[in-house]
Amino acid sequence: MSAHVTTDVHAHVLLPALQAAVQGRAPEGFADAQQLEARRNGPESLAASGAMIRERFGRLTDLGARLAAMDAQQVDRQWVSASPSHFYPWAEEGLAVWIALETNRLVAEHVAGAPDRLTGLGVVPLQHPSRLVECLDDAVLGRGLAGVEISSFAGDVELSDERLEPFWARAEELGAIVFLHPFGCSLDERLDRFYLSNTVGQPTENAVALSHLIFSGVLDRHPGLRIVAAHGGGYLPTAIGRSDHAWRVRPEAHGCSHEPSSYLSRIWFDTVVHDPRGLRHLVEIVGASQVLLGSDFPFDMGPEDPVAFVRSAALDDDAVQQILGGNADALLGARVTP
Repeated sequence: MSAHVTTDVHAHVLLPALQAAVQGRAPEGFADAQQLEARRNGPESLAASGAMIRERFGRLTDLGARLAAMDAQQVDRQWVSASPSHFYPWAEEGLAVWIALETNRLVAEHVAGAPDRLTGLGVVPLQHPSRLVECLDDAVLGRGLAGVEISSFAGDVELSDERLEPFWARAEELGAIVFLHPFGCSLDERLDRFYLSNTVGQPTENAVALSHLIFSGVLDRHPGLRIVAAHGGGYLPTAIGRSDHAWRVRPEAHGCSHEPSSYLSRIWFDTVVHDPRGLRHLVEIVGASQVLLGSDFPFDMGPEDPVAFVRSAALDDDAVQQILGGNADALLGARVTP
């Protein structure tokens, strides 16, 4: 490896055996969820996504194909998280806990094949707040993963939900990474054409989820949390002035101690923002210390050459080195290891 390790914090693994097991254990719930995804995405996007997954299946499942692709991208290390399709937010409590533990096992098994190249992130059943801490402990202490991936919401559970307080406290205590990656958008059929379910839905969900964290005071109560937001935090960083204004003039928006923009320097954001101007703007708003290389590997909505994308943004050399790996190293350095 080079002196400066290049780390991609947004890379996925697909777990076909897990999906088959979930479908076998809860066929009706699985079918209902598939129908919801069909309504949310529309037939044209479903067909295109299916073809894309088939073409990239090897990189999503096979360790050798992953490592070869990393070499081609000049990426030394990936943080590997399950495809968000494995969240299964509809699952009842017993099944949801089993899914989380099995996902943690499978991700740990995958990254163990190349421990010098891969770092794993597990999952927790967000829709069942009382079971989050045990699943977080399983991921970090039981399986040696760096943290967990969560969605922007699950059922009636928003990230501001008071029932999540024990989870935030435990994640802070462990120094665990909490990777915020939405799956689905509550705007549903309004986004069922033109691939709006992804192009508009994902950044919307990122912005909503982060706003719940900020305005509810979660980051005041847990200042040591290590939240990493996919997709550059969505729309929130570029529209944060509106949040600040609301905080100043609206009493119901005053649940956090400081202006919302001040919390952006305590959240980390990946580089999946798709154009160099957007990346420069993100760095200007949140600071170079808060930005991490990401690729959404190997899906088609990420850059094929994520390192070149960062270098194309005309940032200074120190910022580039921080983004390509220094910030990720610093984040991992503070976690608890089993």
